Amino acid sequence: MKLLFVGTNPENTGAASHFVALAQAMAAAGHQVGAVVYPDGLIWQGLSQSEVRRYGARFRNVFDLRGYVAVIKAARQLKPDWLVGNFGKEYWPLILIGRLLRIPVALFRHRTPPMKRISAWLIPRLAQRFLAVSQHARQAYLDRGVPGSLVRVLYNPVNTAQCRRDPRQRRAILHSLGLDEDAIVLGYSGRMHRGKGIFPLFEAASAAMAEQPRLHCLWLGDGPDAPALRALAAADVTAGRHHFLGWINDIHPYYSALSMLAFPSIATETFGRVSVEAQAAGVPVLGSDLGGIPETLQTGVTGLLLPPGDVAAWREAILKLCDPALLASMGAAAHDYVEQHFSMRVIASRFLQILTGG
Repeated sequence: MKLLFVGTNPENTGAASHFVALAQAMAAAGHQVGAVVYPDGLIWQGLSQSEVRRYGARFRNVFDLRGYVAVIKAARQLKPDWLVGNFGKEYWPLILIGRLLRIPVALFRHRTPPMKRISAWLIPRLAQRFLAVSQHARQAYLDRGVPGSLVRVLYNPVNTAQCRRDPRQRRAILHSLGLDEDAIVLGYSGRMHRGKGIFPLFEAASAAMAEQPRLHCLWLGDGPDAPALRALAAADVTAGRHHFLGWINDIHPYYSALSMLAFPSIATETFGRVSVEAQAAGVPVLGSDLGGIPETLQTGVTGLLLPPGDVAAWREAILKLCDPALLASMGAAAHDYVEQHFSMRVIASRFLQILTGG
C-alpha cells in the first residue's frame, strides 16, 4: 500500500511523535510511505533515518495555497492509496485534496476539546476514516454527537528497539548525576505545568525520600511552572535528590536510568505516550487514574493507577515500588505488555486492517 502522510507542524508534540512513529511503522511493514512535513523541523528530523520519503512544505493554515500545491505535487509523484493527516489545520485541506484527486483520507484526532461546530459535524463524516488515539478520546467524540460507527481507535505505536534498556547508558547517566548504581530513580518526563501534577508528585517523592535514602527523582522537561518547582526543590531538605535536566529532545536513553516513571497528571490526558515508552524499556509506571492514562498500562502488573493529586497515595506507591523484586517483575511484564499491544508491528497491522475495512 502507498501512504502519503501530511503534517507540517514544526513543534515537538505528542501528535508529532505519533506521526513519526506511525509513518516509520508502516514503512517498516513494507508499505511505500511519503510524508509532507515542515523542512528541517522535528518531524523531518525524526524521519531522517527511516525509509519514508520526505517532501518539504509549510502549511500555515487552511487557506495556504502553497501548502495545497505541495501536497498535490507529492500525491501526483507517489500516487498514494491514502492521505493521512494528524493535525487540525490540515483536516480541511486534505479532505478537499482527497476529493480533487479521488484519494481517500484518514484523519487522526489527538485532542478532546471540541472543534468548531461545523468542522466537528462535517470532518468525521467527510473523511473516509476518522481515528481517535484512545477509547477515552473516542467516547468524548461520541458524547458530542459523532456516530460511533465513524470513530475507530488506533493507539500510538512505539519503536521498542529505540526504547531498549541499556545497562551501560544507565551507569553513564547515574555517574553524570553523581549517583551510585544502586540508586532508585523515580522519573518524570514532560511539560511542567500544574495540570501535569508535578507539585503533588514533588510532595509525594520528597515524603518517600524521608523513608528511602536511595530514592532520587529525575525531572526531564520544561514549562511555565518549572521555575516554581525548582525553587520549591531548592528550599527543601531533599534538594540534592531532585535532579532537573531541562527539556530533552531525545529522552529514550534516559529510560535506562529510571527505576520507575511517574505520570501524575491532574488534568485529563488523551493518552500517554511516555507511559508506553517507559514500559517498553522495562520501567514500571505510576499513573493517574483519569483520561486515557489507564489504557497505557496494566494496573497491578506493569504499574499502578492512583488517585490524581493524592499525595499520600502516591507516596505509598513510590515506596512500594522501591522493592527490587517488585520492580523486576513489573518491569519484565511491562516490556512484554508493550510488545503485545503498542509495538510498531502490532499497530501497523491494525492500521492496515482499519484502512482496508477491518
